[in-house]
Amino acid sequence: MTGAAGRRGTVAALALVSAAAMALTGCGDQTGSGSSTQGGDSAAPLFDKLPADIQKAGVIKVGTDATYAPMEFKEGAKIVGVDPDIAAALSTKLGVKFEFTSGTFDTLLTALPTGRTDIAMSSITDTKARQEGLDDKGQKTGNGVDFVDYFNAGSIVYVRKGNPKKVNSIEDLCGKTTAVQRGTTFETVAKTQSEACEKAGKPAVKIESFPTDAEAQTRVKAGGADAGINDYPVAAHLARTAEGGNAFEIVGEQVDAGPFGIAVDKKDTQLRDALKEALDAIILDGSYKKALDKWGAGTGAVTSAEINGGS
Repeated sequence: MTGAAGRRGTVAALALVSAAAMALTGCGDQTGSGSSTQGGDSAAPLFDKLPADIQKAGVIKVGTDATYAPMEFKEGAKIVGVDPDIAAALSTKLGVKFEFTSGTFDTLLTALPTGRTDIAMSSITDTKARQEGLDDKGQKTGNGVDFVDYFNAGSIVYVRKGNPKKVNSIEDLCGKTTAVQRGTTFETVAKTQSEACEKAGKPAVKIESFPTDAEAQTRVKAGGADAGINDYPVAAHLARTAEGGNAFEIVGEQVDAGPFGIAVDKKDTQLRDALKEALDAIILDGSYKKALDKWGAGTGAVTSAEINGGS
């Protein structure tokens, strides 16, 4: 979705979209319930920190793009992964359920002001541009959001197993066909590297952008692209698990590391602050680390929650 990207980190995600494009498709949630409860658990330690309407509803509605293992993906109708497990830990502190609904990545932030979702949690890179609602030219495209930062990740190059094109670092992408998901930080990383290639008198990176990360992966696997760029935890998971570890490998080092954040509409400061306090609580009691370690994502752990820590 880091991807970044997190993925997922480009300001294209703030572009205005039509109402039809913003519609989200229900896919279940990590609690095993697809419907809101009436009222939360007032005995939970941080329940009274939540806005009154969320206390009454007993649910925080979460927008995500559940196509991004191990961070968020579907097993049958259920959304699972790092983010849902962190949300489940947050739920124990806040006393409300986190109800995940899957939609297109580039609509997640624009859905927040509409009330369709309360937060977006989908490996979204916290950037100043997203905070301010700016596109890649610095033009205002939306209201911006606040982030509660909960994970760190950088972008990394992945290739077919055996590395037939001998791509050993991001600098080797000059003149190479590179597959990325549209509207992500790794698309931005590819464009930045392409500019660096041209300044050095080398061929530009041939960037192929796809609506979903799965399509980009398929392009690399089929040999139509020489390499792909993804968030490190996703690329590492892909290298370990796709076709039993025989489909892909990662090369080089992470670049442009930054925080993933839970996105909240600017006006919802009470919800934002409650989430920050709950995140600090699960870091302290160890349930945060347990959620990351379950998915092999412990290298991205933070030691405390931060609001709008991205650059």
